[in-house]
Parts: sequence; C-alpha cells; structure tokens
Amino acid sequence: MDWLFLILAGLLEVIGVIGIKKTAEKNNLINNVILIAGFVLSFQLLVRAMETIPLSTAYAVWTGIGTVGAAIVGMVFFKESKSWIRIVCILGVIFSIVGLKVVN
Repeated sequence: MDWLFLILAGLLEVIGVIGIKKTAEKNNLINNVILIAGFVLSFQLLVRAMETIPLSTAYAVWTGIGTVGAAIVGMVFFKESKSWIRIVCILGVIFSIVGLKVVN
C-alpha cells in the first residue's frame, strides 16, 4: 500500500509543478490552489510512504516521478522540446526508478 501512496505522491507533485507553471503565467486563486494543494497532498503521501519505504528509495522515486511527469507535461501541454535525446534521458530516469523498486 505504501508504494501506491508513493506513486500517488509523485503524481501529485506533478500537479503542484503544473500549478507553478500556471501561477507563473497568471497569478490567481485557482492556480495557487492547484500549486499548494498539489504539493501539500504530495508531501502527506510521501510521509506516509516513508513509514515503510527507505528514505533513499522513496525520495528518489518521488522526485523521479515528478521529473518524468513534469517533462512529459511540458512536452505535451506547454510545447517544450520533444528531442530524441530528451526522450532517451526520460527513459533513463524511468529505468532507474524501476531499478530502485526491483532492488528494494
């Protein structure tokens, strides 16, 4: 169950990052709520996951999900570069996350 919390925490981190981008574009209440709620809920789930998952694994997986998610959101919704090297690097992060789960 804690792995589910960790994955959800990573996805909510992506919501928080989207909130940062939206707030940078237009600073209003809705965008700030997305930013704050995304990160607060993400941190709560991360804390819960760390009750059984080692710190180094939990933090690396959480930031990895956030990094990959933010990169994909940037490419799909914010017209960021979709270069092949960027995609290879994203795949490298994904393989590293999976590797941490396998050895845990």
